[in-house]
Amino acid sequence: MNGKEVVTGIAASDKYIMLLFFNQKLVFLSVPKTGTTALEAAAAPYASAVILNPPGMKHVSVTRYKAQLAPFFEARGKQPHETMAIMREPIDWLGSWYRYRRRDQIRGKPNSTAHVSFSEFVEAWLAPDPPAFAQVGSQARFLGHEGAMIGVDHLFRYDQMERAVAFLSARLEVDLVLEARNVSPQMALELPKRIMRRVQAERPEEFALWQALCSRT
Repeated sequence: MNGKEVVTGIAASDKYIMLLFFNQKLVFLSVPKTGTTALEAAAAPYASAVILNPPGMKHVSVTRYKAQLAPFFEARGKQPHETMAIMREPIDWLGSWYRYRRRDQIRGKPNSTAHVSFSEFVEAWLAPDPPAFAQVGSQARFLGHEGAMIGVDHLFRYDQMERAVAFLSARLEVDLVLEARNVSPQMALELPKRIMRRVQAERPEEFALWQALCSRT
């Protein structure tokens, strides 16, 4: 972007919950395991407020933001803030969680997936009361709001991250330079057709949201 500052964002933490850009009237909501750590780190130096992820604190969903935080921030700006987020294809998203929780640092702990297959992980995620290693939440619940499938003003696809980078760079009037951060170990993952049919039947909202997003782009 001609005439704009080029920077590489370095933040103190690589775990973000939310970035608030007060002057730009924009809030970046961090959906876990959607590959946004590098983008958030690059944008963090320009944020008016950065909410990090201390132990025990969950990421701020759209509903939680609008109910608890939006009234506070918007009362001071006297106008609504737009929201942005990233979504990942549902099975790819689950695969990212599975790979991340296989890392050696948590091997032997309740949230480790080192002892289960990807199929077992996905079936555990479908359970009414998932075990610790499969408690990863839901993108549909995170991004929906008051009956709306997409409760975010600007929702981008993980596989089109360049569009999110371009949008945020333009909004902040800087060229954001991303560095690789928080990358899950690489491994090929496949689900048997039986498990795939079950996921699609039991969590249709996840796939409906993804298809709605893909139809936009």
